[in-house]
Amino acid sequence: MRLALSAGIGGFLFGYDTGIISGALFYIRDDFQFVEEKTWLQETIVSMAVAGAVFGAAFCGYINDRFGRKKSVLAADVVFFVGALVQAAAPAPWVIIVGRFLVGLGVGMASMTSPLYISECSPARIRGALVSTNGLLITSGQFLSYLINLAFTQARGTWRWMVGVACLPALIQFCLMWSLPESPRWLYRQNKIDEARAILEKIYPSDEVEKEMSALAKSTEAEKADEAVIDENLISKLKGAFKNTVVRRGLYAGITVQVAQQFVAFDASKWNCMSCLNVDCGFCSNPASTFLPGACVAATKDLKSACKAEHGVFFEQGCPSRFGFLAVILLALYIIVYAPGMGTVPWIVNSEIYPLRYRGLGGGIAAVSNWSSNLIVSESYLTLTENLGAGGTFFVFAVISCISLCFIYRFVPETKGLKFEEVEKILEEGYKPSLCGGKTKQKSGVKGGVDSV
Repeated sequence: MRLALSAGIGGFLFGYDTGIISGALFYIRDDFQFVEEKTWLQETIVSMAVAGAVFGAAFCGYINDRFGRKKSVLAADVVFFVGALVQAAAPAPWVIIVGRFLVGLGVGMASMTSPLYISECSPARIRGALVSTNGLLITSGQFLSYLINLAFTQARGTWRWMVGVACLPALIQFCLMWSLPESPRWLYRQNKIDEARAILEKIYPSDEVEKEMSALAKSTEAEKADEAVIDENLISKLKGAFKNTVVRRGLYAGITVQVAQQFVAFDASKWNCMSCLNVDCGFCSNPASTFLPGACVAATKDLKSACKAEHGVFFEQGCPSRFGFLAVILLALYIIVYAPGMGTVPWIVNSEIYPLRYRGLGGGIAAVSNWSSNLIVSESYLTLTENLGAGGTFFVFAVISCISLCFIYRFVPETKGLKFEEVEKILEEGYKPSLCGGKTKQKSGVKGGVDSV
């Protein structure tokens, strides 16, 4: 559990960064008039972290396989720490953008490395539960970011403190990771067999260690046979990954769940809530108002005061809609369902379904698809709401969610309680759910697995 919580701080940084900028941006606009006047610059500041995450996830897959999981987490901490400092000390908007990109690099690296590292250091029977701590810490980071925003609203330096506080968890994780072991599976792959055995003896009961070592030996022999025809450079490895049936089927599953995670529109629902709170002093529009919605957010101090005085009546009357409470209830239910489901499971799935040699690369490709989808949703959300309205936009996301359900049912196998090698065998023999024409049965080679025949 100590390992899961220590490595899961990467998820905490992930969640904190996605939440903190929503509050910090208001004060950044106050400090820099140019940012206040240019909407595209505000969008760039927000989205640059996502762009950095795409690159971080893309390159971290190769770094994971080349240098190990532990070193990848340490590198992510250093990049995130530097990015947070650059943002906090930024004298100009372009420096904030550079800091946001660096933070995004760190987030992208951590988003795929932390669950992978936890997964490879966990017994199969509790692997899902331990990897889910990463998802729990993502949500915790988002929650804490809102509290930090609130705590520093009246402090001198406001937004600089908000973004700068992120240095602390990055530093804490960097220190904790030095006392943790490297992934035993990565060590075995590097022919450091004695080190891998010593770590496995701490994870598994003594009677299961030899079984794990035997499974690793078989998996490694198969991969070395693959290496005989494939070079170790990145391009050759990418070609080899797509030619490998197990990896290709794993990518179908991994990319499906990662893209679906973004298109169920959790981030869009957060933006919608923030937009509602930023329009017309945070309350329902007053038809008789002489001020445009949002005037108190993007105006001078005098206009803000006048706007608040004009709309004071709505503090007492509230929203005129009789169904406003339904939006709050349904949003709460949505978050309750999302957090343990689409918020966590995609990262668990991607930490389990790739062969050892391609695990970092496969996880990196899937993480790139996640962050790219995030960028598409963030860039299209405002355009969709302007043309379709909030209701029409979320109806589109609902339809996409239903389509995603079909893809997940078709391409994603159940991996609960299975060892990595057992998951590989399911993908190697071809996974088909029973309703799609497949016939399922449990085979002796895959304990508890579902194979198609």
